[in-house]
Amino acid sequence: MFPLYDVAALRNWEQHASPALPLMEQAGQAAAQLARQLKADRQHPVLILAGPGNNGGDALVAARLLQQAGDAVAVVLLASPDSLPPAARQAWQAWLASGGECLAAPPAGPFSLIVDGLFGIGLSRPPAGEPARLIEWLNSQTVPVLSLDIPSGLCSDSGTAFSPCVRARHTLSFLGNKTGFYTADGPDHVGQVHLAALDSGSPAPTVMGALLQETDVTRHFKPRPRNSHKGSFGSLGILGGSAGMAGAALLAGRAALYSGCGRVYIGMLEDHLPADVTQPELMIRPAFGLRGTAMNAVVAGPGLGQSGTARELLGHCLRADHPLLLDADALNVVAGSEETRSLLQQRTAPLIVTPHPAEAARLLQCSTAAVQQDRVAAATTLARQFDAHVVVKGVGSIIAYPDGRWRINPSGNPGLATAGTGDVLAGLIGSLLAQGMDAEAACEAGVYLHGAAADELAVQGTGPIGLTASELMPPIRRIINRWSALPGPRL
Repeated sequence: MFPLYDVAALRNWEQHASPALPLMEQAGQAAAQLARQLKADRQHPVLILAGPGNNGGDALVAARLLQQAGDAVAVVLLASPDSLPPAARQAWQAWLASGGECLAAPPAGPFSLIVDGLFGIGLSRPPAGEPARLIEWLNSQTVPVLSLDIPSGLCSDSGTAFSPCVRARHTLSFLGNKTGFYTADGPDHVGQVHLAALDSGSPAPTVMGALLQETDVTRHFKPRPRNSHKGSFGSLGILGGSAGMAGAALLAGRAALYSGCGRVYIGMLEDHLPADVTQPELMIRPAFGLRGTAMNAVVAGPGLGQSGTARELLGHCLRADHPLLLDADALNVVAGSEETRSLLQQRTAPLIVTPHPAEAARLLQCSTAAVQQDRVAAATTLARQFDAHVVVKGVGSIIAYPDGRWRINPSGNPGLATAGTGDVLAGLIGSLLAQGMDAEAACEAGVYLHGAAADELAVQGTGPIGLTASELMPPIRRIINRWSALPGPRL
């Protein structure tokens, strides 16, 4: 597991650290070692920016150790030494005792590296005054920037970037990795993340969150037995496709086929589409015809609309006892109807909901901005309210479970920011449900695989700009077969 820590857990960890193992000295040593590796050259000095807290103390320790190793160092201290916390003040005194000096502003460059030690995980408001001007200057530089613990201006828990916020090329995280690195604005600011675990002398705190990794999902895919038939791999029903929105249901259906579902039925609200000529394997019927169809799971919502008919059909799905995934307009119907919400909360069969931030906001009766300011809280609240597995989509999609655990997905790229990719994700997760995965496995595998397909396309030059939802299907199939490690023919 790749645990993610919030500020409260990290503070608790620090408070229980052994005094015999000073964390600031360890952090500064790790920073100095990494800085020596990252320097653009050995000719120009390293510029160290030290702020008013312990993050600044880490930077001052790194400055001293770099200078002792023979590197040229320039230090800017944006604080009165008398106001520094005790450990940081000791680091400042040790820096002066080693022959160092502190400047009030950066000297004329060029520099081989800039180390950002201005603000740490405790920042709770936008930088202002001289620190803000220094961050803006730093972001205008072309040399590598290494942020210590977290880029200055980034919220450690939510990933929300204050303005201004350092855009680092590298971030060295101390003790553990932070939630905000991997969601919201975090991925645009942290660059490459390095971890200095440090020796605190105390065990790591137990946390509910973790970063999803490929090894977490590949274990769910196995080679298929030769003695198989289409019934071996499940039947999925998809409810959607109102007038003008047939494409949403078709994308979900195609994704289900490409990810290995044995049979896919699409119940269309718009009834004059007898077949998908591009994908004739999809079995299309009027929406009410799904009620008599044997299905292992149902996806409701892609192109569903919010008409009275849509609400009636969704009610039938909510009363059934098969695993159910709600997406798009199905979520909007739930948000706008107390009766439908009540039916949802009465369900006992597995439930997955996959809102984008605006849909999550409607379900939570708050603003989209509030969801984005704390994506983890939004996802975990929905999971608790609906006793459901929840995927709040977006960069660093949050997967939350009914028991309070959550994961952040690191795969994917901006190519997914286009119409239809959410329908593909719904069909993909629904397909894995129909094939027998439990809700947790289907969410993790589907979300990670969806992003991995986009990443594979980007590497090949198809995207991220101009990538379309339909193009995700072939790489989804390739990756599943790769993960399943299908054996060759036996003689």
